[in-house]
Amino acid sequence: MTTIISANVNGIRSAARKGFFDWLRKQRVDIICLQEIKAQDEALENPDLHIDGYYNYFFSAKRKGYSGVAIYCRNKPNNIYRGLGWPVADEEGRYLQVDFDNLSVASLYMPSGTSGSERQAVKFDFMAHYEKRLQSDLKIGHNFIICGDWNIAHKKIDLKNWSSNQKKSGFLPEERAWLDKLFDQYGLIDAFRAVNKQPEQYTWWSNYGCARKNNVGWRIDYQVVTPSLAKQIAKVDIYTEQIFSDHAPLVVEYSGQLI
Repeated sequence: MTTIISANVNGIRSAARKGFFDWLRKQRVDIICLQEIKAQDEALENPDLHIDGYYNYFFSAKRKGYSGVAIYCRNKPNNIYRGLGWPVADEEGRYLQVDFDNLSVASLYMPSGTSGSERQAVKFDFMAHYEKRLQSDLKIGHNFIICGDWNIAHKKIDLKNWSSNQKKSGFLPEERAWLDKLFDQYGLIDAFRAVNKQPEQYTWWSNYGCARKNNVGWRIDYQVVTPSLAKQIAKVDIYTEQIFSDHAPLVVEYSGQLI
């Protein structure tokens, strides 16, 4: 069994103060992918942000207290790649990938367009660039698991108030159609939905209006896998017993030893 956790921590130091690393240290997982770490290299030297027995890799944004991704893994990877080759992805610390013999795992933090039309245009541009990267990765024929905050709810089942959110970033028709293309045309698989078809399964809640208490949320965090891994998605879970962030950790177990 290979277990992978993905979580947007909305500040790695904030999550640590809320017990996130205490919880992680009790889990028997192979890889942990984090997004929105909001910390620079000097802060990431803090041993409280490390886990014994894991190799840790970070890719921070140039801007302090913003964005950034991380990966912790039990086995040392063959290669580590930071960035995707265009400014938003690289300057904002939005992509980190580790390669093993038979598997590549990425931590992805897709831009949000909620702050206005300018950032929505940035998001659409990122999507267009990243689609080309995905096409290239698929041609390799290698196993990929792309963990992260994709900042898009795919279908009506994936957010509470879908009707009133159709014109909001994260549930725009263009964004949803893009995910349709990735899943239907390219054959990529939403690991969570491959196992769990139930409604009201969310990974993010607004900090306003008692959204989390009332489970008024969005499912915008994913583990997206290549078709070759379809039959190995064994168990999925959104961990909600403790609150470390405005997002909840997504845990996926894959049958067999992938690494």
